Amino acid sequence: MARAGQTAGVAVGLVLLLGGCAVPAAPVEDSAPTLTTAAGSPTSGTATPSGAAPSESTPSGTTPSGWQTFTTSDGLSFDYPPDWTAKDPGGDLGGAFVDVTNAAGKPMAQLRTNIVTGAECTEQYPYQVYDSQDLQSLVEPGSADRGVPRYVFESRGDGTGPAPTTMAAYGITMMPEETGPLACPMFHLFLWPPSGALFGGSYDPANNVTPGPASLPYLEKAKRYAGTAEYQLIRKMITSLRPAEATK
Repeated sequence: MARAGQTAGVAVGLVLLLGGCAVPAAPVEDSAPTLTTAAGSPTSGTATPSGAAPSESTPSGTTPSGWQTFTTSDGLSFDYPPDWTAKDPGGDLGGAFVDVTNAAGKPMAQLRTNIVTGAECTEQYPYQVYDSQDLQSLVEPGSADRGVPRYVFESRGDGTGPAPTTMAAYGITMMPEETGPLACPMFHLFLWPPSGALFGGSYDPANNVTPGPASLPYLEKAKRYAGTAEYQLIRKMITSLRPAEATK
């Protein structure tokens, strides 16, 4: 997925190195996605404070009380907790390149835009889905036939992980929900002009605080993580993503 000869140097785990799945109607201009996702070079964004303490129930399109709002230069906004940090170092090739860290400096998620999408489902793997929610706010006008972007926290593989063949990750996908015993690789990309984008992260016990003994299998830790307060903050942040003009 190289664009203008530049690749992102961070293994985000959002497009899992297990093969690939095609996104309907997305441009296919490169090879199957890998753990190191290629994106456009960063551009500047702005972070603005918005109010008081976070609420567990926030109306759609409304910034949670006390949270900040980050707006990219190419028209996306999302909300994030007041003690977290969202940074885009800036660049000149176009596209957002935002890293979100918590108060301890641990990576929670990444937002990348101007990503070329396209791959094929060549293999299938055991999977688990821990959480899923449709995101109507990211449906492009006139693209209803492409499906609704969906937030998902899921895993592939049955090993100890994290590894190329076993990985859990949360993010936004255009892929339909899995129905059989096996699934295509995770493909956490969605359509956003001029090509595609991603917003999410891979589950890493070293970064993501998880209840239970350290000896638990990786996928059991991922399942437990879905019930933590930290995960709920991540979920609320990612599902707040919307076109900037929809910011309230």
